[in-house]
Amino acid sequence: MNSTDLQHLRRCVSLARAALEDGDEPFGSLLVDANGEVRFEDRNRVAGGDATRHPEFAIARWAAEHMTPQQRAAATVYTSGEHCPMCAAAHGWVGLGRIVYASSTRQLGEWLAQWGIAPGPVAALPITDIVPAAQVEGPAIELAEEIRELHRRLHGISE
Repeated sequence: MNSTDLQHLRRCVSLARAALEDGDEPFGSLLVDANGEVRFEDRNRVAGGDATRHPEFAIARWAAEHMTPQQRAAATVYTSGEHCPMCAAAHGWVGLGRIVYASSTRQLGEWLAQWGIAPGPVAALPITDIVPAAQVEGPAIELAEEIRELHRRLHGISE
């Protein structure tokens, strides 16, 4: 992970913060093409009742409509949290390239367990359990506390 990766991950954290401030779960993601251009960005939008409105899923849909298979394979998805199984599958089916995440599924699971919060309805699996050939980098230790704080606020945990 390099300084450009961290710059993009910081934008993902900013999008996650915006999601939380709008009453949603704190997740944000970017799609960056092979030339380094941000092609699409989004944040979680599940608060409206559709639990599939994850930014990584939106990225897969957008990429399928707007990029060639070669462009998708050369692109990088940056995200504040490791893909859930649904998003990992969408990533794999669409043929997107590298994934870089700020916090891992394991980290989030550990934080939730510390706070006594039950896990979600879908198994928390690493991306490579869903897409074995995925090129994945993360977590970014530099951003762990900031991500943890967003999730602490989401769940109303005081420390």
